[in-house]
Amino acid sequence: MSTTFNTTNVASPIESEVRSYSRIWPEVFERAKGSAVWSDKREFLDFFSAAGSLNYGHNDPDAQAALTDYIGRDGILQALDMQTVQRQQFLSALEARILQPRQLHGYRVMFTGPTGTNAIEAALKCARLSTGRTEVVSFLRGFHGVSLGSLSASSNASKRRAAGVPLRDVSRFPFDIERLSARESIEWFERIHFRGRPSSEFPACVLMELVQGEGGVNVAGMDWAQGIAATCRRYDVPLVVDEIQTGCGRTGPFFAFEDYEVKPDIIAVSKSLSGLGLPLSVVLLRPDLDMTTPGQHNGTFRGNNAAFVTATTCLEKFWTDDKLSQQTRRKSDMVHSILADAGVSDTYAVRGRGLVIGIDVASGALARRAAELCFERGLLVETAGTDDQVVKLLPPLTTSDSDLARGVEVVAEILLDLR
Repeated sequence: MSTTFNTTNVASPIESEVRSYSRIWPEVFERAKGSAVWSDKREFLDFFSAAGSLNYGHNDPDAQAALTDYIGRDGILQALDMQTVQRQQFLSALEARILQPRQLHGYRVMFTGPTGTNAIEAALKCARLSTGRTEVVSFLRGFHGVSLGSLSASSNASKRRAAGVPLRDVSRFPFDIERLSARESIEWFERIHFRGRPSSEFPACVLMELVQGEGGVNVAGMDWAQGIAATCRRYDVPLVVDEIQTGCGRTGPFFAFEDYEVKPDIIAVSKSLSGLGLPLSVVLLRPDLDMTTPGQHNGTFRGNNAAFVTATTCLEKFWTDDKLSQQTRRKSDMVHSILADAGVSDTYAVRGRGLVIGIDVASGALARRAAELCFERGLLVETAGTDDQVVKLLPPLTTSDSDLARGVEVVAEILLDLR
């Protein structure tokens, strides 16, 4: 029996109501390359990058060729966590290109289920197992996933309501805020979670994003981030850094924490790790925190060999030097300059690091309208923040200067027209 698709009607009658992006972008998409995506009707410039999982753009030619060749040779695709050549090659590339240059060469690599939320689940599990404690401290406006453990640590109210059960064993502390100095915030943090407590009642870990993506592109200050990390070290509490959206070069360096001179105890990485948008997640952790026994955290699809092939290719292509980091910093400066020259920065709050940039328009309705108008003009952007009040830009790091300028100028024109 053949199946035909009615491309004039985006939603299939058998699909769940949970779908989201197909609602805000009512097109049927069919192919993509670089920073461009085509529907069956027209071309779009992509400043979304599949929520940050396509840092190197759509269908990087070298990763695409490596995968095509691998499949053509009947390369193994599903191997659970059995050893394969591709798994070993990925681990070697990760060690040489990422871990060793960042003084993380002693860290263990834990393959989790293929999603970012599963990496967070595994990270929290490792922290709790190694400390014997249960409480997790996370931060207001943070987002870490939608499975129960990661959702407990997230602040998003609507997603938390969908859990259907009480979410326990997590306390949330205000993220770096202007109303308090870094010193005052750190003192408050220490007083609430550590002072006067026996060590048996310390948190199992502290979980943080250095740039809160879904929470509205909130950027931690240097003194505040270093103060949180120093407090964790002082009390021997593991610091877990969520690099799921900020990792793989999004903020400039491979990890956002590099710019902060912070060394986490546990690091969750996913999204762009495969380089081609294939599911792949890992947790990096100090050896003494690797307390799981064989099979204690498992998952059928934690051995995605196709993703190992493309990830290895992209690590070797983009991270043998710091050219991509330098280009990302330059492009970030370029975006901020365009927004400033157009007057956007005088009208709205613009913030971010690297090529994750948020424009806070202080109104969810206005931000959503801006995103709709961008879509009408062939540009994909999303909104973020507690009230969807931030227009969020996540272009591929490989976007050309001309495409980057063109997209930012569209955003600027729309936002200024909506004043």
